[in-house]
Amino acid sequence: MADDLKTRDTAETTLEPDLRREQPLARVQALPWMIVILLIAAVAWLGWRAFFYQEEGDPVGSAMLAFEKQNSLTVFSSRFEVVAESVDTRGVLNIDLLESRQAAIIPASVEYRLDLSEMDRADFTWDPDGETLGVTLPQLQISRPNLDEGAQRVFTEGTYVSRDASADLARNNSQQAERKAAAFAKNPEILALARQAAKEAVRQNLAIPMQVAGYGDVEVDVRFADEP
Repeated sequence: MADDLKTRDTAETTLEPDLRREQPLARVQALPWMIVILLIAAVAWLGWRAFFYQEEGDPVGSAMLAFEKQNSLTVFSSRFEVVAESVDTRGVLNIDLLESRQAAIIPASVEYRLDLSEMDRADFTWDPDGETLGVTLPQLQISRPNLDEGAQRVFTEGTYVSRDASADLARNNSQQAERKAAAFAKNPEILALARQAAKEAVRQNLAIPMQVAGYGDVEVDVRFADEP
């Protein structure tokens, strides 16, 4: 009997230190997971604060916050071809001896952008009864034409076209093509398409953030400053 008690006591004495070691070990293993959970919560809060937080009851502030994330918005691009033609005359003692002509069909593209950094609170209005957000846009900015001269088609006429004459013809055609492309980019029909695309892009860029911010299915009414 005494021997049995001694054996039981010894077993209890042996198990007790093991339990003590397991409990601190469990706490040590759980600590990294707690740190990870806290970091995830902090990142989620910062993301909400950066992208979705707004002063309560301030839909204009929410709309401006959505625009603050992007200073410039490309709303439309146009690709077309322009035709340029140049004539080069070479002679001696003011006597024209050689005349060459070169025509080129050059692909060109332009982009239409909105500079959102110019917009301030006065460009936004809020109608609480109709749940309508009004936005007044600045004028579109048209990029410098980008000429794809590597894809141009060139047609040259002349009995003899020197290297200098060929270089002058190509340079003149490039300058002429850029001027024509810039003029075409301001064509009223092309501008109307670009302005309509700008309105649609702004509606899409504001409708979803307004829903996320808790304002529901808000109507976004977009116009340019020169429109009634």
